[in-house]
Parts: sequence; C-alpha cells; structure tokens
Amino acid sequence: MKITGIEAWSVTLKLAEPYTIAYDTIDTAVNVFIRIETNTGVLGYGCAAPDENVTGENPEVVLQILKEIVIPDIKGSDPLRIAKILEGLKPKMQHYPSALAAVDIALHDVLGKVCYIPLWKLLGGFRDRIKTSVTVGILPEDETLKRAKEWIAQGFKCLKLKGGKDVEDDIVRVIKVRELVGEHVELRFDANQGYTIEQCQSFVEKTKKVKLEFIEQPTPKGEPDLLGRITNSVPIPVMADESLLSLRDAFRLVRHDWADMVNVKLMKVGGIAEALQINAVARSANLEVMIGCMDESALAIAAGLHFALARPNVLYADLDGHIGLLNDPFADSLILKDGVLYPIDKPGLGCQSID
Repeated sequence: MKITGIEAWSVTLKLAEPYTIAYDTIDTAVNVFIRIETNTGVLGYGCAAPDENVTGENPEVVLQILKEIVIPDIKGSDPLRIAKILEGLKPKMQHYPSALAAVDIALHDVLGKVCYIPLWKLLGGFRDRIKTSVTVGILPEDETLKRAKEWIAQGFKCLKLKGGKDVEDDIVRVIKVRELVGEHVELRFDANQGYTIEQCQSFVEKTKKVKLEFIEQPTPKGEPDLLGRITNSVPIPVMADESLLSLRDAFRLVRHDWADMVNVKLMKVGGIAEALQINAVARSANLEVMIGCMDESALAIAAGLHFALARPNVLYADLDGHIGLLNDPFADSLILKDGVLYPIDKPGLGCQSID
C-alpha cells in the first residue's frame, strides 16, 4: 500500500459567539486540513488547529510545513507504517506539533479504514462514550450565569469555567454558578496560567464549598515548579495543561510530582501516537488524564474522542472545541447528545469524504 497523493488546505472557522480567556478573546479559528490518498482508494483525513500561545504555530506556517516538508517526505510511503513515517518527520517538525498531529490523525484514519474497524476499538476499545465538559469563558457575572443555565438546559452535566484575570471576580462567579446549577453538576476551573501562588491558594480556600473537580494550570507554564508548589499546598487536584507539551514534559511532571492530573491535547503533543505514550507515563504514576482540545473542527475532536475511548485512565474529556463553529466541513464526524460524545460507527475516524 502506498501514499499516492496528499492535499493540504486551510479553512477559517467562525465562532457563533466569541469567548474570552485569561490572555485573549477569540472570535475565529483557522484549521488546516490534510487528505492522504492511497493506491487502494482509501482516504485518510487529518486536522491541525494551531495556536501561537499554545503550540507556537500559526496557520500559514502549518500549511507551509505540510506542503514543503510533509508532502515530499511521505509521498510513496506505506501509510500503515505509522511509527516509521512519524519518526522520520519528528526531527523536522519538532516546533510544529499541530502540523505533525494532522499527519498522525490522517494516518490513523487510514489504518482504521484499512482494518475496517473504528479507531477507538483498534486502539483499545475501553469505553464507547464519554461525558464532556463545556466551557464558559470569562464573562460578567450575569452573563456567566445565563450561559451556564443555557448549557445545562441543553443537557450538559459538566461545566468548565475560565478565569485568571481577576481572582476575586473568579471566586464570585464560581460560587454563583454552583448556587445556580446545584450540587449534581460537575464544575471545573481553568485559570489559564493567570494566578500567582498566593492568588491560587486564596481562590481554592474561598471556593472550597463549591467542590470543584480540579483547577487547571493556575500558574505560568514557564515555571513548572510553581505548579508543583500549588499541587502540594491545596486540597483539590491540580491539572497541568500548558506545562505539558511533550513526552519529556510528562516525565518531568511525574518525576517531580508537579501535578495530580494532566491535560493531553493532540494539537500540542503531536497526535495520537505521542498521546498514547504520554498517557502511559501518566498511568505509571497514577495520574488521571483528561483529553482536551483547542478550537478544532469536529474531525480533530473525533480524533481526541477515539483516543479517550481507547484508554482506561483517560477519565475526563474537555472536547467542546467544535461547538459553535459555523462552517465546519467535518461537522458530522461525531455525535454529541446531552453532553455525552459518541463516535461514528464507521471505520477509522468515521469521517466522510467532503469531495
């Protein structure tokens, strides 16, 4: 089996509603797609969702890398030799993780289609669905409550609240949301690197009655020891997100006990193959894993979903990056019902040709 053709293109995906996090306000997302063609007629689709603040890339660079490095390198290769292809690309793409993820996802899609098995079963098949959180960005208190109420009305049973710009405001919003939704809705909080140690400790102390599941990346990614100090000084689980970009980061976090949990995003680690290795490191240290996302097409979300369904210690999902994208060409790549994600029951990722 050989790769006979590869196409890469970008799509600007408009968000139905902009949202704000600690360091930015987002109203559009540009994703870069890749299609691998084979001599047997099997097509594999992949997606990159670059973010300069997280992956260090922009869409123009990703498209250039795919066209100038990936296409010449892997055309003519056997797409089923995934490890060989990816190891050959890594030295040239170490600064382009979402571009590498796009290739990885497309190759895994081909593999599943050739085997005629949904990818989540091929990778392990531990569960067949997973609950996802849905994100509420940084908004004024009344708008936060309105948005929370809307999501709960749509069947979501887990909310992730963003913060990190004003700790006192964050405390009030979190408490008010808990009062609104009651005790049976799970609440998570993401500070997006916005807190000092003292601010985080104050936030945790003043919101302890809220019973947050965890707090995500409260301190700057460039100072992982601060994350460790938070982990060892607060009573709720602390999750590493931006501090985890590679397998090496996973080893470092585990070795120093700098986090209780880790957020694995395919776009920042370079795809499914690398995510599986990072997950194995986390499991060896009894760290729980969440599969997260960027602002991604449902195609990339589906890839994250298949990874999450395959492995037993991926207990949490934050796969809502496709919600509200208005012109997603792969919108039918998964099923979302009452806050629960289901894969399409077709080979590979279950995505359909958009030709």
